[in-house]
Amino acid sequence: MLVSGGIIIDVRSEDEFYSGHIENSLNIPLGELPSKLDYLKDKDQAIITCCASGIRSAGAQKLLSSKGYTNVVNGGGWSNLERKLK
Repeated sequence: MLVSGGIIIDVRSEDEFYSGHIENSLNIPLGELPSKLDYLKDKDQAIITCCASGIRSAGAQKLLSSKGYTNVVNGGGWSNLERKLK
């Protein structure tokens, strides 16, 4: 998904994000996501959501899907996702 232009959105808080994150991931805390959808113009772009455990990223996936984003995957916890990507 990433090779074809997909992005990773980390929905943890800014402090959590800066304590460790996947390289090139975008930090948009879950509470701010509804007001920052302008950053995600292509509703068909592959989007992988992640957080600490997978609960907030599941909420982000549901929110994005409800707003018409067609290619959203819950990547779960960021550290597990990072291991899968390597």
